[in-house]
Amino acid sequence: MEIIGIIIVAIFVNNVVLSQFLGICPFLGVSKKVDTAIGMGLAVTFVLTIATIVTFLLQKGILEPFGLGYLQTISFILVIAALVQMVEIVLKKISPALYQALGVFLPLITTNCVILGVAILVIQKDYNLMQSVIYAVSTAIGYAMALIIFSSIREQLALTRVPAAMKGIPLALITAGIMAMAFMGFSGIDQVFK
Repeated sequence: MEIIGIIIVAIFVNNVVLSQFLGICPFLGVSKKVDTAIGMGLAVTFVLTIATIVTFLLQKGILEPFGLGYLQTISFILVIAALVQMVEIVLKKISPALYQALGVFLPLITTNCVILGVAILVIQKDYNLMQSVIYAVSTAIGYAMALIIFSSIREQLALTRVPAAMKGIPLALITAGIMAMAFMGFSGIDQVFK
């Protein structure tokens, strides 16, 4: 029941982008096309899962035993940057079209605070490795789901007539705000799993 609670809460209740407001820059930047949003969601899922495992092992295996907890942030950032470089190289070889579609947004994963935020949150929540991986994957699914829904709405809004002052980012921010309010409807679910 605890695992199901972690999954439901991470995806819906504490959605990392709509509730905790982490990763807003890529959320707005990559959400113009559904295809790009799906690619970004998959890239974030992969990097987030691997980064959580590696940073968890780093924290529990090196930083805590040797009293180096003060190096947590900088070491996590270095690990995440290295992982993103690896994903970029792999995407360039395996899927050049997706690599081109993501363009400048792939390096944004390096500075995407979702990745660093989840890596730090699993340590703060005192999760074990299995719970950390489940939380990371669930958070990534929630992020990808919000990104894909948002990009679908933006594609439809691009076909409608809107006032000139509302085109682009203003309408995107209003849409994101409405989505965040809709996700607030899930806020009572987390009490079921306590």
